[in-house]
Amino acid sequence: MDTTTRRTAWLLGLAGLLPFAGCALAFFAAPDSWSGFAEGALIAYGAVILSFLGAVHWGLALRAPVEEAAHGPARLLLGVIPALLGWVALLLPDVFALPLLALAILGTAGMEQWARGLGLVPGDYLVLRWVLSISAALCLMAPITG
Repeated sequence: MDTTTRRTAWLLGLAGLLPFAGCALAFFAAPDSWSGFAEGALIAYGAVILSFLGAVHWGLALRAPVEEAAHGPARLLLGVIPALLGWVALLLPDVFALPLLALAILGTAGMEQWARGLGLVPGDYLVLRWVLSISAALCLMAPITG
């Protein structure tokens, strides 16, 4: 990534943590009548972001050089699985949905780390990805652990 793209990705990525942090904070700070709403909003945003993370791999697959064509099906699969897990999380009780989303976000980052070893994911992306993934997972787990 060039400097401008890297800076913009960091800025937007960190801004994307605001709904996670805001919902987690609202779960604890808002009146009891709003905590359920905050928890539902946290789950919904987690599912949306998980789908977004999968879409990154569709983009990588569609823009891959010919030498990486053998990895295309795996990349596309990695692009679909997070969306499916996010959808399942929306159907589950909150106590199961939150850890599923947290684990799926971290698991997607783990798969990307493995893909980096194959040269399929840019290294500078992974630093940002781990910072955002760990932060998001902590926010998702806050209502369960708090």
